Formats: sequence, structure tokens, C-alpha cells
Amino acid sequence: MILWFGKKKKLDEVKAAGAAMQAPELSAEEHAAQEAAAREKAEIEAKVAEANRAWEERQKREAQEAEDESVRAKAAAELKLLEDRREHARLREEAEAAARAAAEAEANDPGLFGKLGEGLARSTARLTEGLAALGRRKLDAAALEELEDLLITSDMGAKVAQRVTKGLAKGRFDREVSGDEIRRVLAEEIEAILKPREKVVDFSDGPRPRVVLFVGVNGSGKTTTIGKIASKLQGQGAKALLVAGDTFRAAAVEQLKVWGERGGIPVMAGAHGADAAGLVYGAVERAQAEDLDLVLVDTAGRLQNKAELMAELGKIVRVLRKIDPEAPHDVILVLDATVGQNALSQVEAFRHTAGVTGLVMTKLDGTAKGGVLVAIAEAHDLPIHFIGIGETAADLRPFSAAAFARALVGLKA
Repeated sequence: MILWFGKKKKLDEVKAAGAAMQAPELSAEEHAAQEAAAREKAEIEAKVAEANRAWEERQKREAQEAEDESVRAKAAAELKLLEDRREHARLREEAEAAARAAAEAEANDPGLFGKLGEGLARSTARLTEGLAALGRRKLDAAALEELEDLLITSDMGAKVAQRVTKGLAKGRFDREVSGDEIRRVLAEEIEAILKPREKVVDFSDGPRPRVVLFVGVNGSGKTTTIGKIASKLQGQGAKALLVAGDTFRAAAVEQLKVWGERGGIPVMAGAHGADAAGLVYGAVERAQAEDLDLVLVDTAGRLQNKAELMAELGKIVRVLRKIDPEAPHDVILVLDATVGQNALSQVEAFRHTAGVTGLVMTKLDGTAKGGVLVAIAEAHDLPIHFIGIGETAADLRPFSAAAFARALVGLKA
């Protein structure tokens, strides 16, 4: 830039002189050279622009192809995942259906009825004698009262006795009925009470590991029941861990270890008097680390009226929920059929403290008090998973309302 410090007149003179100057004239060759240079420059610029456009289009095309390939791969992966899930669900449904069918067949096995009938013989003998006497007279008010007393003494309780006799009296009051008809109707009424509680538990369902807590009073048969269930599950391919949570009774630990050795199932136990809650917590951690399916916990037997022992059970539940908010996934109360009506108070106490989710009744092979299971079913909306009718693992059977009701009143299968 030129800086002008003169006056405006001087500036105007200089501009006028510059305008008066004429550009030099170029020769024809020079004009031709300029034009050729201009054309060459234009051609180069056109080629560069074309090359740039081609490169941009190629980049866009490659990017689109890569994106399409990624989308196709993602879609194919999602379809494969969906197909796998459907196949898994189909196989699982088939397995569950087969397991239910097998459990139902086992529960309704005629051999089971025979053994259950033998086990309840003392109850059914009393009922059979009373029903035989009723079958030789009219079903009047006195007969119904005798039947109600008979059912109460069989540990079914007053509420169940009233419901059953009322059902029997419908359409039959004040007329003669046979002993077989009375037993048949009684079995139907009892089955109607028990049927809503009949539930085959599927331990393969839900989270892994599934934590199952077994609770009950001393001598109810918890440890034996756990061993039997573990043997059945091991035979079905489940990977389980048994936990000897009764840390104060050495016999319980040894008994559980025997069941574990029989089925090839690991058993986790602590030192004598160790904190049961800490042991159970460690067992769940181990099961998670080893990718196990089940943790079956044997707890110390405790009387339902001992507050400190019931509080300890509550502690186990609280500690479990620190590692898994949903644990324990099952709390199974094991009941001894020989205790009769006392089983009702046990259900109430353990349900309140431990959140019982299901029942097992043991020792039905030698008691006159099996009718209490009907009273429990009437009073508590809890599923009955198994009944025990002997010492072997095969003697722990899925509960069948029909088989139980018929055996209880002495009807043949």
C-alpha cells in the first residue's frame, strides 16, 4: 500500500496521469500463449475438481457400505439371539412339562397310595370303623355330629370337620348311605380343600443360585428332607451346595455330610458354634463364584416359642438379603406329622418370622395324626410340595391331593 501525504489536488493529478497511460499492445503469439495458459489452467482446475468429487463420492459410498454391513451384521446377530431364546424357551417348556408329568405320575403312583395308606392305617382304621357304623344308619343330625367328632379326633380340626360334614349332608340328609359312599364323598370334600395347595416346586426356575432355606422345629426331619431333595435334584443334573447351618448340633452336620457323599454333592460347614448367618452368606458367595444352581440350607431346629432362636433365623434372612435382595428364594417349613394340631402353631410362627413359602410334611408312614395336613391347608394359603412316607430318598414324594385324601379315608386307589 502506498500512503499519500500530499494534498488532494496532487493525488488527483497522479490518478489522472495513471489513467492516461495506455497498456502496451501484445503480439498475436503473446495472445495465443496467454489463451493457451488460461485453457490449461482451466483444464487442470476441472480435473482437480472432478478428482475431488470422485474421492468424496467414493468415501460416501464406502461409508454407506460399511454402515449397511454393520447394520446387516447387527440384525443377523439379533435374529440369532431371538432364535436362541425361542429354542431355549421351547426346550425349557418341554423339560418343565416332562418334570411336571413325572412328578404327577410319582405323586399318583399306586405304590405311593399303598405305602401312604399303610402309613395312615392308624388314622384310617379309626375313620373306617366310624364310617362303617354310620353306613348302617340314616344320615341324621346325630350321625352327622358323630362324623364331625370323628373328623376332629383325626386332627382335621373343627372348621374342616364342619365343612366336610356339611358337604356330605347335601342331598343325603335323613337317608341311608353306604360306608363306601360316605368315604367317597369325604375324599372329594377333603381333596377340594387340599387341591389348591398342591404344587410341584420347580427348583430350576428363577435366579441362579437359587437359595432354599429349610426351617422347622427340632426333630421335624429337616436334614433328612434336604438330603432327599438334594439327591433327587442331583439325579436331574442340578449343581447344588448343601449348607450345614445347624452349627450347634454336630450330628446334624455329619448327617448332612452323609447325604452329600451319597449324592456326590459338596457340603459346606463351619466350626462348632459358628455364626450361621455368616456361614450362609459365604455359601452364597461360593455358589456364585462356582456357578452353582442351588444352595440348600439346613438351619438349626428351633421351637416356635423361643424368641431368641426365632430372632436368629430372622438374622439369617436379613444377611442373605445383603448379597441378594431376593434371597432366600424359597423358605420351606418341614413339619412332623406326629405332632398333630401343634403343627398349626408352627406354621403361624415360622411364617411370621421367616416368610415361609412352602411346606413339607414328614413321618406320614407311622402316625395317626395325618389329618392335620387338611387343617393346615384350610387355615393357610401355602403350597404343599412334598410328603415323606419313609426313610429313603424315593419315599419323599410330590404331594397329591387326590392320593392323600383317598388314603386318609381308607379308599382304595
